[in-house]
This record gives sequence, structure tokens and C-alpha cells, in this order.
Amino acid sequence: MTVMVPSRTPALITPGQQALDSALHQLGQAAEHLGLDEGLRTMLATPRRSLTVSVPVRREDGRMDVVQGFRVQHNVSRGPAKGGIRFHPSTDIHEVTALAMWMTWKCALVGIPYGGAKGGVAVNPAELTTRELERLTRRYVNEILPLIGPEKDIPAPDVGTDEQTMAWIMDTYSVNAGYSVPGVVTGKPMTLGGSLGRAGATSRGVQIAALTALGRSPEGVRVAVQGFGKVGALAAQYLSDVGCTVVAVSDVGGAVHHAGGLDIADLRAHSAQTGGVSGYRHADAMSHDELFELDVDLLIPAALEGVITAANAPRVRARLIVEGANGPTTPEADEVLAANGTTVVPDILANAGGVIVSYLEWVQNMQAFSWSAAEVELKLRDLMQGAYGEVKSLAAEKGLTLRQAAHVIGVGRVAEAHQMRGLYP
Repeated sequence: MTVMVPSRTPALITPGQQALDSALHQLGQAAEHLGLDEGLRTMLATPRRSLTVSVPVRREDGRMDVVQGFRVQHNVSRGPAKGGIRFHPSTDIHEVTALAMWMTWKCALVGIPYGGAKGGVAVNPAELTTRELERLTRRYVNEILPLIGPEKDIPAPDVGTDEQTMAWIMDTYSVNAGYSVPGVVTGKPMTLGGSLGRAGATSRGVQIAALTALGRSPEGVRVAVQGFGKVGALAAQYLSDVGCTVVAVSDVGGAVHHAGGLDIADLRAHSAQTGGVSGYRHADAMSHDELFELDVDLLIPAALEGVITAANAPRVRARLIVEGANGPTTPEADEVLAANGTTVVPDILANAGGVIVSYLEWVQNMQAFSWSAAEVELKLRDLMQGAYGEVKSLAAEKGLTLRQAAHVIGVGRVAEAHQMRGLYP
């Protein structure tokens, strides 16, 4: 399979390159199962558009820094491109390409009419003042302006960005358009056309996927969450609210554990006040590696990609893993987990709640209409459970893992769209 991606230096394989390797491996497996020809495989593996931009930002002391920004539209055969924008120092074109590809399969899997996209800026937002962050965001938007729009490519929040970032993007785009265009982004503040239920949608989707996969009462289910951030903290809260016992969580600064269960609301308050979970007085400190090895029913990796590897997968004791993050499990780790009887609900299913409610927000914006929070959650639950049912049924029928089945469905729908549309001369 010929893939048009930037060249790499063998001696320095970045996390982004590892993510892209994983995405291409998963595509290859699905394409083999579907019997796709080489030309179609290459088309599905190759981003439709990839843009790298230089983003200058003037610092408060008068210095000017220049950072790299990216926007990749992987596929638009089933509708406009859709995907988040992340601000993270390790972001590169390989990572953004992988994330855009996963978004393509995710949208197809849950049945929403989008293609996959992703964007990012290689910067640590914690090192910028609010004014610097705003200037960087607006300049980045100006650089990618030709690609985005409510009928072309709709960004959303991701790692290091939030609803304030989306407000700046919407305003920058609207100023250039000459009128307000709320549908250019999703995950906006409510006052600018955001949707009820969007803020916690990814976490709610993780909860729905976990409870559906468990297939039993949540009472007494022991949970560990790796990544107590935007997705992981709320997923922990939602699971705790229905009776699960969250015994351990971690963030970039450390991990904490309490065998009797953590008070998630109190821990979230501690994290907000101190900047992390470390030092929480009602729990014991533990290492990041120890969290993965806990004897729990459910493990939720909800941080960055590539954290469950061939090295630590043999020590994972959870019988069920629900992926809140994108690409947290490497293909090598998948083989180990499958051999050990561990069920993995893959990212393109488990964390699809965010893009589902983003779609609902976009529909509301385009129609100048709104739904109640209860209606949004009902639609989210129906789409998540419907997709899970399809994946589980195909996995059982064909002897596949849930990840393999999810990719066969997602890739198959995109391939069918390509074939139905044909190739423009």
C-alpha cells in the first residue's frame, strides 16, 4: 500500500508516527477483510488535503515566536470534514493525519454524514497567557481559513483547547465572512450557539459504551481511569454517579488510589484548585505504571495515544478496556490483550459521543433550532448503543475483535461511498 505521508527518520520515531502506523495497520486489516483493491486502499490511506502552516505569535514581552500548525482533511466522501483542534507541544503532521483518519471511520461507524479531519498547533498552552493564546488561535485560524467552513470543515475542541478557543475561532471566521457563522465550529459556549450536552458528550459516550459492554449492574464495578482531564474526569464522575467504584485515576503529574473508592467530585475540586490529582489527601500516591496493573473490572485510558503497549499489556488485569482517548492501544498490545481474553471497546466507538453531539450542535446551528438536554442525550444514547450493537454482532459473526469489527464497518461505509460517487476525471 503506497501512502503519501511525510518521510521519517528511522532513528527517531515520534509518538505521532507511532499513531499513524497504528491507524494504517488498522486500515490494512479492515481492507484485507473487505477485499478492497490496491487503488482503493491507497486512496483510503492518503489524506485528501494536508496543510502545514507557520503561526507567529507576539509574546507579552514583545518577542515573536513562530510555531507550526496543521490541518488535515482525511476524507470528505460522506460529507464535510469534521475534527478537533489540539494545542500540544508534541503535535505533528503524523499525529494529526492519524487522528483525522480515525475520525473518518468514527463518523461512518456511528452513522453521521461527516468525513474526518483534525488540526493542531505544536505549542504548550499552559506556557501562554490568555492574550497570547487568543492571538495564536486567531492567527492559526487565518492561516487555515481557506479550508474551514460550515459546509467544508468544522473544527471542535480537543486536547489543550476548549469552548473559549472555539469562540475565538468562530469570531475570527465570522469577521472575515462579514456576518456571524455559528456553524463553523462546534463545542462553542451556549451563548454563541453551543448545544446543551456538548461539554460532557465524549465522557457521556464513554459511560454509555462502558455500561453497555459490561452488560450488568454498575454497582460494585471497580474502575481505573488513566487521564483525569477533560474526558477522563467527567467519565469517572458519570460512572461514579451510577454506582461504579472508581479506585484510581492519574494525570500527567501523578496517580492516586483508594481501594474503597475515590470521591470523584471532591477529587475534581482538588485537581481544579491545585492543578492535578497529586497530593489528594484522601488517597495514596501510586505510579502511572501501577495504575495499568490494578485488579479492576474496567480500565479507561483517556489521555493520549500509545499508552498501552506490548511492554505493559501483559500486566493489564482489567477484563474490559474502554478507550476514552484516541489510539491509546498499539496494535502489538491489541494482540496481547486479545490473547489474554481482555475485551477492548475501541476509540472510534467508545469516544464517539463528542462528534455525535457536535453533529447535533451543527444541525441546530444550520437550522437555527435547538433541542433540550434530554433530547440530545437520548439521541446520543441511541446512536452509541446502535453502533455498539452492530459492532458486537459483526465481531461475533466473523470471529473478530471489537476493534477489527468497528473498522470493518467504518472503512466499509467510506469505501462504499467512494465507489458510489466514482472518480472525477
